[in-house]
Amino acid sequence: MRIHVVDAFTDRPFTGNPAAVCLLPPGQWPEDAWMLRIAAEMNHSETAFALPTPAGAEADWAIRWFTPLVESRLCGHATLATAHVLRAERGLVGTVRFMTRWYGVLVTHADEEGGITMDFPAAPSTAVPVPDGLSQALGSAPEDTFRSDGLGDLLAVLPDEATVRGASPDMNALAALTHREGLRGVIITAPAAGTGLEHDFVSRFFAPARGIPEDPVTGSAHTVLAPYWSARLGRDELTGLQASARPGLVRTAVHGDRVHLTGKAVTVLDCALHARPAPGGGS
Repeated sequence: MRIHVVDAFTDRPFTGNPAAVCLLPPGQWPEDAWMLRIAAEMNHSETAFALPTPAGAEADWAIRWFTPLVESRLCGHATLATAHVLRAERGLVGTVRFMTRWYGVLVTHADEEGGITMDFPAAPSTAVPVPDGLSQALGSAPEDTFRSDGLGDLLAVLPDEATVRGASPDMNALAALTHREGLRGVIITAPAAGTGLEHDFVSRFFAPARGIPEDPVTGSAHTVLAPYWSARLGRDELTGLQASARPGLVRTAVHGDRVHLTGKAVTVLDCALHARPAPGGGS
């Protein structure tokens, strides 16, 4: 069994969002505790475990995602990374169907130019009052705030791109706030600084209570961002720049209640995994 480290939403190593990917042998899921220990050992924002499904199943692979602390309900960049590994290591091209625990079957499609498109459910958001303490935690007052109950994210719209790029949140305060409000994390966003740029909007994502102080490029957050910005800008197809220290581009296309997220990926590490799971565990 091998484990791969893949930089997602980029075509260059050491940029974008790194994810670990472990392709499991056929059979049952390992124990949850084993997968969580592997995720903690890798210490990336997400580690994906993919399990081949039996012939005739609804999906080709089952997939689960773990942060260093908890299991995730949905993860975009680690799904992109897994589809990339399956293409590079198993020769799987075109469409791959992943069975998830919470969102049913998610589909990815690899194109001939190296891009991978993920078909995810859109995460609509509702305007809410600015939570107490958010402006202090972010160091900037949002113009508007929206909550997506599907993922449990808070979308905070800041005045401009420079404010998003320059934000230096108080992580302890942000962790306390997200815990109090029952949130997965906080997305900050603003329109692009001008026209003619490669991106239409910028964002950053923070989930310190889940072991992710700042996630470099968050695919799942774009299921919230894409519907918001498409409605605001009047275009179904946009490009988001997640302006972290390891930036990455996410192409988005809104199709009703679905969002297509497209990006590239590159493998930076491929090594043997010697810590074998106990057989027959997991759910």
